[in-house]
Amino acid sequence: MKHTTRRTFISTTLAALGAAGVAFSGAASAQGEYPTRPITIVVPHAPGGAVDSTARLFADKLRDELKQSVVVENRAGASGMIGAAHVARADADGYTLYFNASIHSINSLLYKKTIKFDAVKDFTPISMLAQGALIFSVHPQVPASNVKDFVSLLKNEPKKYTFVTSGFGSAGHLAAAQFLYETSLSSQIPIVLYKGAAPALQDLVGGQVSAMMDPMLSSLPHVKAGKLRALAVTGRERSPLLPDVPTMRESGFKDFEFYSWYGLWSPAKVPTEIVKKLDAASAKIMASAEVKERLASLGFEAAYKNSADFAKYIDSEMARYQKVIDAAHITVE
Repeated sequence: MKHTTRRTFISTTLAALGAAGVAFSGAASAQGEYPTRPITIVVPHAPGGAVDSTARLFADKLRDELKQSVVVENRAGASGMIGAAHVARADADGYTLYFNASIHSINSLLYKKTIKFDAVKDFTPISMLAQGALIFSVHPQVPASNVKDFVSLLKNEPKKYTFVTSGFGSAGHLAAAQFLYETSLSSQIPIVLYKGAAPALQDLVGGQVSAMMDPMLSSLPHVKAGKLRALAVTGRERSPLLPDVPTMRESGFKDFEFYSWYGLWSPAKVPTEIVKKLDAASAKIMASAEVKERLASLGFEAAYKNSADFAKYIDSEMARYQKVIDAAHITVE
């Protein structure tokens, strides 16, 4: 009887282990076959802006690389936090991805008391993809042809001028705040918040507001048309799209460098093999001459970083943003 019981126990145990092995093998196989159904990339902003346009360019190429349908879904609102919260709650299976700009990392520093997710712990960075400098532009009736002249105007008649930003906590918002802080004008020149680049630029072109720092994708057409005057760009080097416009460094702000950067995330705990597959596809896409040329025409450059390097970059950028927020006393009202 004892031998029978022992044999039964051993048989049952081996069967259980065999079933677990089959399940594990099946899971590994499923990951190896990924993707087997459509992928959704959530963009937490309205269609037509810099983030949406870059995401759609990437999604088209990802579709080709993975041989699977890739759909861009816009979930706009709350400075991108509505879309981010949706992704943070999504299944960690690689079928819901997240595409956003640097504002994703900035939000967690500004909305510490109210944010519904952890911008680091609830997401897996897959790849950094691109970056673009901002254009510092003014309405043509502003009597300044360079940054130095504009600073003089602001100091002489501070109540006459206003900055505008397309989103609270955006790269453009922090860049404007940094500029006003470095010129000791933070308390005198307001930064007016708009819900998106389109309405902000509409009022800037119309002369209702004076100045803006904004990605090239949305501002460059107005500069080219003569509806705005570019005073500087915020990158380390001059832009080939505006070769005659100096950088902020050349304009007397030696450490001033801001980019709106773009990346791909997934929910936390997505299987490593899926992350690797998506990262490899990202690397190939961003190395494409066609993609680089298309990005350049929009004022961006390919700036690929793998998953590990992207995570490190996010940490360093968040530390830098926190210094700007503290120095400029940026708070959520």
